[in-house]
Amino acid sequence: MRLIRCETVNGKECFGEELSGNRVQPMKGCMYGDFEPDGGVAGIKRLLAPVKPANILCVGLNYYEHAVESGNEAPATPVVFMKPTSSVTDPDTPIRIPKAADPRGEVDYEVELAVVIGKKAVNVTESRALDYVLGYTVANDVSARTIQLESPGTQWDRGKGFDTFCPLGPAIVTADEIEDPQKLRLKTVLNGDVMQDYSADKMIFSVAALISYLSSDTTLLPGTVILTGTPPGVGFARTPPVFLMPGDNVQVEISSIGTLKNTVVKA
Repeated sequence: MRLIRCETVNGKECFGEELSGNRVQPMKGCMYGDFEPDGGVAGIKRLLAPVKPANILCVGLNYYEHAVESGNEAPATPVVFMKPTSSVTDPDTPIRIPKAADPRGEVDYEVELAVVIGKKAVNVTESRALDYVLGYTVANDVSARTIQLESPGTQWDRGKGFDTFCPLGPAIVTADEIEDPQKLRLKTVLNGDVMQDYSADKMIFSVAALISYLSSDTTLLPGTVILTGTPPGVGFARTPPVFLMPGDNVQVEISSIGTLKNTVVKA
C-alpha cells in the first residue's frame, strides 16, 4: 500500500491510500495502529510529507565509498545524529538556503532511504527488526557543509537541521510490499544530471542492523524516522564541488517508492 498525507481539493488534510488519477482514499484510525478506508474518495490538491515524525534519527557514513570520498574511514559502529522535526518539508516545496550558510555555496544534497517505525521498539534483535517497520519513504538529507564540518567541534545537527532541510515523500510504501530494503536503488538528479546512483545493498550497516542498534536501551516511538545514510556522489566531494543554488531543481528517488522533487530558493 502507498500511504500519503495530503491536502484534498476541499481543503482538508488527510492520510490515506494513494489512488490513480491524483486521488486518495482517506483512512480513519491511526497510522500506527488500526486504520481502514472511511468509504470515500477525494481529489488531491497537494502532497504533504507522508509522516509527522516523532523523532528523526540519522546515520552518517553508512556507505564505504561515501566515507572515502568524505575523507573518512569506514566506521566500526553507526555514526548517529539527529535532525529537528521542524526541518521536515513537503514534496514540491522549496528548499531554502539559510542566511547562515556561506553565500559562495555549501548546501548539499543527499538521497537517503527513510525508515518509518510503526510500533514501539526497544532492545530489538536484528532478526526481528523489520517487524517494527511501518514502511519506507524517500528523504533528502540537505546539509550546509561549512557549518556541519568546519564549525568548532563540528556541528552536524545544526548544519543538517535548518528549516526545509529534510524533504520527505512522496509516499510511504508499507513494509509488506518491500521484502528486502537492501535491494532498493537510490538516485539523485540535479537539473537533469544524475549525481548519485547506487544500491542500498552497499550499506555498511543494514536497515535491520540500524534499527537494532538505535533501539538498544532507547525507545523508538511509532513515527520515528530513520535516515539510513547516503551513497557516494555528494556535491562537496566532487571536483569542482557542486552545491545547491537558487533556481535549482533537485529530485531524489528510490526504486519501488518514488521520486521526491524540490526546487531551491534563498531564505
